[in-house]
This record gives sequence, C-alpha cells and structure tokens, in this order.
Amino acid sequence: MMELSASTKARFDREVAKYPADQKQSAVMACLAIVQHEHGHVSPEAEDAIAAHLGMPAIAVHEVTTFYNMYNQQKVGTFKLNVCTNLPCALRDGDKALDHVCKKLGVEPYGTTADGRFTVQPSECLGACADAPVMLVNDRQMLSFMSHERLDELLALLKAHQDA
Repeated sequence: MMELSASTKARFDREVAKYPADQKQSAVMACLAIVQHEHGHVSPEAEDAIAAHLGMPAIAVHEVTTFYNMYNQQKVGTFKLNVCTNLPCALRDGDKALDHVCKKLGVEPYGTTADGRFTVQPSECLGACADAPVMLVNDRQMLSFMSHERLDELLALLKAHQDA
C-alpha cells in the first residue's frame, strides 16, 4: 500500500474535520483531489491509502474515482482536454469537436500524445449545453462554442505555452 506523507495526512485531516466524526468518509472526494494534485493521478495504491485513512472499503473509494471524470486513473498529459459528448453537445457538434482534436493531435479518445503534452477525453455533461460544443481544460477552465477554428487556436496556444 502507498505510504501517505505526513503533510498529505494533515491535509486529509483538515478535510475530515469538516464532517461529523462518524462521517469522515464524506471527505473522500477532497482526499482524491489532494492525491491527484500531488501525483497527477489516483493510482489503485492511492485509493487503498485513502480508504485506510478514512476507514472505508477500498472498493467504495474506487467507485468514486471511476464515477467522476475529474479523477485521472492513470497519468495524463500536461494538458487534459475533456470535450463534452453528452447528447445536447453531441447534437451541436461535440462529437465532431472531439474527433477534430484527436485528429489534430494524432491520438484516439483517452489517448495521450507521445510527447506527453496532451490527453484528450470525451466528457459527460459539463453543464453548459447552450454553449456547445464545450470543453474543459485541466479540470479548471471551461471553454464554450469550440468550433474547429477555435480548437485549432487553443491547441496552438497551448503548444506555444508549453514551448515557452
């Protein structure tokens, strides 16, 4: 099992303190986010360590990890690009936006470029259906109305940023 550092355990404990003592498993999402921030992804060993710290079954932590798109279960590129392909976005070219990004970067959905810069993933609803197609960059920045031209501009900008 993965050994959590003292600072990681302290961060976990600050999250656990927000809940009643008998409900410390409620901090599971925050603990997953902490591990991902520190390691870039949530490994099975990290899930086991979180489960042990929170006193819950490891499968329960795994269920949360696999349910939400924001938790990376493997290493991802410097730029994680989630393109919404849920039905409302698909009807407004979300699936075409995903295909365009994948072709431009030479990867399949869920793939990472050989240089490790980009990981491209389809996404469930991002809550901006009227702005389709939409995408989320690094689980932080939502971008709307992503035409092929805007996608090309974004990729060029991200590539330039990485090269700087």
